Amino acid sequence: MAEMNRINDAELENITGGVTRKVQNDAVDYANIRNAPGLDSSVIGRIDNGSKVETTGVHVKKDGYDWYEIHMGIAGHPTGWIAGSLIGY
Repeated sequence: MAEMNRINDAELENITGGVTRKVQNDAVDYANIRNAPGLDSSVIGRIDNGSKVETTGVHVKKDGYDWYEIHMGIAGHPTGWIAGSLIGY
């Protein structure tokens, strides 16, 4: 798989709605999507490395991470949350 360019903290602060970013988790082949920001939130899905996600523009800091709300497009879960450390371009 091609190397992903990581987004630095300043770039993460400026992510707005409608921005598409690539998912990359160096520990495993996927990233968890959660129902709310935070490590204690329920996992509602997984997305494979290399997949693209679209942000909604909502951003929260919790548990030492920047969390970004993303469009899911799944009935019952129109949006989900992903840690900013797992998205790049």
